[in-house]
Amino acid sequence: MTSTLTVDLFISADGWAGSEGLPGYFGYLGPDLEEWIAADSAAPQVVIMGRRTYEALAALPVEAHGDAWDRVAALDKVVFSRTLREATWPNTRVCADDAVDEIPKMKAGGDVPLRTWGSLSLAKQLVGAGLVDRLRLITFPLFAGPSGREPAFAGIASTDLELVDHRVLDGRLLLVEYRPTGKDIPRA
Repeated sequence: MTSTLTVDLFISADGWAGSEGLPGYFGYLGPDLEEWIAADSAAPQVVIMGRRTYEALAALPVEAHGDAWDRVAALDKVVFSRTLREATWPNTRVCADDAVDEIPKMKAGGDVPLRTWGSLSLAKQLVGAGLVDRLRLITFPLFAGPSGREPAFAGIASTDLELVDHRVLDGRLLLVEYRPTGKDIPRA
């Protein structure tokens, strides 16, 4: 049995993952995106995240939990951190081991898909190590410009991708799914 790893990134059209001063989902949360998030988080999975993402999500007040909280609480979650000692969320464990070493073991030892939540630096490490089976990008229709927080693809090595699926959400967001091919990119 082998599991798969999907990395999800929410990005602006100019390639920023997150922003300073803009609302969650860059201000474009709509019914299709909400439905996609609910359906995707209801599927069997082990959630992979870094410390900063875990701490941000765990700090949300109870009023912000919403209908999906019970599903999120029921999922197995692994937080990669060398500084965090324990996690207060249900079904959550902290792993101090290097993610690039640990993820192959997790993939080989299970049949439940692995999926990242946020955690851009972790996502970049996993893409760079060739451990990602699917890369899903949701591109939001704005240039974050100076409000952009982290360039989503800075530091990632050249990687050839094959388009697996695509879909428009709420008539304005583009959900694109790629599979890294393992091939070199086309060169002139």
